[in-house]
Amino acid sequence: MRVYNFSAGPSMLPLEVLEEAQKELLDFAGTGMSVCEISHRDKAFSAIVEEAEANLRELMNIPEDYCVLFVQGGASQQFAAVPLNLMHTGKADYIVTGNFSKKAWQEGQIYGDARKVASSEDKTYTYIPDVDKIAFNDDADYVHICSNNTIFGTRYVKFPNVKAPLVADMSSEILSREVDVTKFGVIYAGAQKNVAPAGVTIVIARKDLIENPLPACPTMLKWKIQAENGSLYNTPPCFAIYMANLVFRHLKKLGGIREINKVNEYKAGFLYDFIDNSKFYTNSVVKEFRSIMNVPFVTPSKELDEKFVKESKAAGLVSLKGHRLVGGMRASIYNAMPVEGVKALIEFMKKFEKENA
Repeated sequence: MRVYNFSAGPSMLPLEVLEEAQKELLDFAGTGMSVCEISHRDKAFSAIVEEAEANLRELMNIPEDYCVLFVQGGASQQFAAVPLNLMHTGKADYIVTGNFSKKAWQEGQIYGDARKVASSEDKTYTYIPDVDKIAFNDDADYVHICSNNTIFGTRYVKFPNVKAPLVADMSSEILSREVDVTKFGVIYAGAQKNVAPAGVTIVIARKDLIENPLPACPTMLKWKIQAENGSLYNTPPCFAIYMANLVFRHLKKLGGIREINKVNEYKAGFLYDFIDNSKFYTNSVVKEFRSIMNVPFVTPSKELDEKFVKESKAAGLVSLKGHRLVGGMRASIYNAMPVEGVKALIEFMKKFEKENA
């Protein structure tokens, strides 16, 4: 029996996608081989990469003056790749709104003057700073943000309008809502939350920004090299790219990002409404900035939190334990989480409250 998987990542994938991969696992496209066995230099695999890029461009309306890369190392490796490709004068601005944006800022400090221009750490990352009141520096090579915060459950409702290229880590929300790619210099995202199995990272970068990586930049982190080689400079995470393409196809079939966003808003609103009307569960995020992907919540005590996690797992609702920095519970309700999964969670929450209040 399949369960409802609320993991923050690696996370659940659409059942239809898993079934398609299952059918092709032993014989991909009549090759007599699994996609896991095909050489990345084979035309059959090149076709996968090309289709994946085309599908992502269509879904996100990515202009031709942006490159689309499928690389390795997770979003965390891009914490270094960003300054090594963009920090030409040695200065950059960072907004710190959670654990991962803090790590990105700390990594940036290794390579230059990475300045923390705003932070929500003063209130345990439960809000997003007002981007219109931040004093950005005119000499910044770029401004870095994390658009959705997986651990603390916040997201930007308005992006900074800045002179420098805006760089966004969108790992936990890419493809969940429409964004204007042209407002960003670079978008990157680890795929294991809302796109594919762990292993592949998406980088969308304006082509004029990738031409002059720093001399110290390792070859594998040079976006220019990856772009010139069609993401095939070395052996890529083949299966993860294949799975990403199946997810892109699936999302197109559902009507694209606009349609899936409607479902996401409904799921999140349904869950938040229940929490807000309960005297037993609490979500501490400022309502305006609540994530529609990651919903943290707590019961009245740590003991009850632990009991909730244990009993929910037994009920087929898995990976609800909150991050160690926050505690409590966290329901990650990415694109692949059906409405029925959220309804099942709420029904369990009602039952647990009745038995433990």
